[in-house]
Amino acid sequence: MSKSKRFNPSKSNPSFFPESLRKRLSDDLQLQGMADRTVKAYVRAVRQLAEFLKRSPEEVCDDHIREYFLHLKNDRRFANGSLRVSLAGIRFFYRNTCRREFPSLDLLRLQSINALPEVITIKQVHQIVDATTTLRMRTYFWTVYSLGLRLNEGLHLQVGDIDAARGLVHIHRGKGPRIATLRYQLRHS
Repeated sequence: MSKSKRFNPSKSNPSFFPESLRKRLSDDLQLQGMADRTVKAYVRAVRQLAEFLKRSPEEVCDDHIREYFLHLKNDRRFANGSLRVSLAGIRFFYRNTCRREFPSLDLLRLQSINALPEVITIKQVHQIVDATTTLRMRTYFWTVYSLGLRLNEGLHLQVGDIDAARGLVHIHRGKGPRIATLRYQLRHS
């Protein structure tokens, strides 16, 4: 395919979210101590609002906000978690970066679904661990399971995080600092 025929998103989809405004939002989020993933998600939420409305976020009115969230909810059928991220990003933008009052942002309520995660049986845990091919992976899965860690928390665990004398593990690279208790479990066959 020749270079002239390649898809160029900047030509076919003009940005309605000015770079200066995007940078200011990103800086405000960083000053608030938000994680990199949160910064990216909030910037994306405001960019998507601007692209849907085909106007700068500075030109948006309350009716536009209502129209956009109805579109996300009814037409795009966003899950509650995705709606929550979009709402939080847009709220932050209009409360901190581009200070404007929009009653619709206060009106929006998203139902909380407190579904418990699927719990696997001891037999299923053993099947997962037994499927590993290296001692390193086997150790990783047993550590994550026995400490009740998220997978990413297990990936960032270091030897210095373990306080074997007190039976504690300091988890400081997860969603928030916490301490897990070492539980020595015998393998059940």
